Amino acid sequence: MPRPRLFVSLVLLAVLAALGTGVSDAGAASGPSAGPTTAATPDRARYDVTLRADADGGHWAGRQRVSFRNASPEPLREVYLRLWGNGEDACGTPGAPPSPVVVSHVVVSHVAGGTPGPLTVGCTALRITLSEPLARGARTSIAFDVSLTVPDRNARFGREGAYRFLGNALPVLAVHDAKGWHLDPYVALGESFYALASDFRVRLDHPSALKVPATGRTRSLPGGPGRTVTLSVSDRVRDFAWAAGPFRSATETTPGGVLVRSFWAAGTPDAGVRLTRTDAVASIDRFGGEFGRYPYGELDVVMTPEFGGGMEYPGLVLLGITEEGGAVVHEVAHQWWYGIVGNDEYSSPWLDESFAQYANARFQGWDTRGCWSDVYWPDDSATLTASMAYWSQHRGQYHLVYTAGPCALADLERTLGAATMARLLKQYARDHWYGVSTTEDFEEAAQSLTDVDLGPFWEAHRIR
Repeated sequence: MPRPRLFVSLVLLAVLAALGTGVSDAGAASGPSAGPTTAATPDRARYDVTLRADADGGHWAGRQRVSFRNASPEPLREVYLRLWGNGEDACGTPGAPPSPVVVSHVVVSHVAGGTPGPLTVGCTALRITLSEPLARGARTSIAFDVSLTVPDRNARFGREGAYRFLGNALPVLAVHDAKGWHLDPYVALGESFYALASDFRVRLDHPSALKVPATGRTRSLPGGPGRTVTLSVSDRVRDFAWAAGPFRSATETTPGGVLVRSFWAAGTPDAGVRLTRTDAVASIDRFGGEFGRYPYGELDVVMTPEFGGGMEYPGLVLLGITEEGGAVVHEVAHQWWYGIVGNDEYSSPWLDESFAQYANARFQGWDTRGCWSDVYWPDDSATLTASMAYWSQHRGQYHLVYTAGPCALADLERTLGAATMARLLKQYARDHWYGVSTTEDFEEAAQSLTDVDLGPFWEAHRIR
């Protein structure tokens, strides 16, 4: 969840004050809303990517192939690629450089093939019409050239000094479900992203002077003269991200067996790096015990002094670090709440942000009994469960998903009892492991564990 530094500071202050401190895919468990008539598609995707970097990691180019299945009972006549990396710049302006993400030479391996259309939704959506409908259960693949130019901004897809961040850079498949195609606009304030768990095989060819932390289990091989190839294998993840730069690094294995690789830029405060590494190791095991064992084996933690807050990706987090550390615990919690237990981040941002912040509050031991004292709702119609369409129009209130959200979950814990709440979250994660959850799913799961009618609770806490 990257935010401008001022916004992050305001959110953290609000959080600290409020908390009392200064769809289904390959083998996935389907939630109650996923069935034969509402199955999210295309699913069981596999991305095979080969990219080569320039001298400083600011430009990557190569070939990408994605194969997928039609899980819907209806024939699939089209698919969409989301080029989220174009979100900040949209389609650019005449005479300006091309958009940061460029897709070309599209080939569809399906009967007579397919035809790409023009970019839409601010150059973040590419429709590819299939020449022949893809029947239920059938597979096909799309291959294309991809060019990634890291924008000159400090952001999740951006740069800081000699360091490059490539979050949401790779084109990924859009999702079609009971609501149709999800072609929501990009939002910089939060996240627009909705993706099904997929497999990635990524080969990154780069200068040996650059270290490349990345999603998945990684290993390095010699490349051409002065170059290294970083290979990554990632199963059942919702996205793939990496960084590149002359990082310092350290590696440790948690007592629970998770490999934590830390990377930090020159100028990152030593005290903050030490604290962040300690919290990363402790939180990944703690949340594994609370929500289910972390399944990916490796977590890469990328730290710089100026990155705006933090941003989560499967197996990799980007963090801005001060002497007091950073938001690593919140971002690690996102490995479950968005990463493993998926949700539509545009329609229901509270399902990942509020849950991650609630987990953070529990880890930090914050006193949540008086946390509502600093929560102010802008009007009677505002809800915790509002979409990014609402929060984009009420930017100054978006902190509510980080303040009111964990407050509501803490109140639910007090209503159900701590043991029942712990059982609820662990069972809920298990039921939606690698799947997609909704607010209705969570309400039903909570109600199933108590005889108390939770209807008034949801209404009072604006969970609607």
